[in-house]
Amino acid sequence: STSRSLYCSVKVSISNIYGSLSMDFTSFASGVGSYTVVSGRADEGFISFVTDKSMPVRVIIGDKEYNISSVKHKAYRKDRKIKQTSKNTVRVAPGTQEVLVLHGKDTLYSKKLFVSASEHRIIEL
Repeated sequence: STSRSLYCSVKVSISNIYGSLSMDFTSFASGVGSYTVVSGRADEGFISFVTDKSMPVRVIIGDKEYNISSVKHKAYRKDRKIKQTSKNTVRVAPGTQEVLVLHGKDTLYSKKLFVSASEHRIIEL
């Protein structure tokens, strides 16, 4: 009786070990737990300009110059996002930027500002 119970417990233990090894191998073979997810914010910021009426402006940031159009003030509200396009938005590296905005010979805006990664700054002219 004692040898039979010992035999049964050894058999159960071996079957449990075999089942565990089988499951671990199956999990390993199917790639479970080997996922890599990369996420984060874009490493650039955005600046758009708002005026009473849409007009062409020349934007100088550092040593780069951009010819874009401002967004009409009526189309912009604080609680509403501006659709960012290459015609109305400048992409900049994160950090402090010296921004100069000209319309013809007139200076509309001249200031240093800080732009965070993936931040969309809206400047009212």
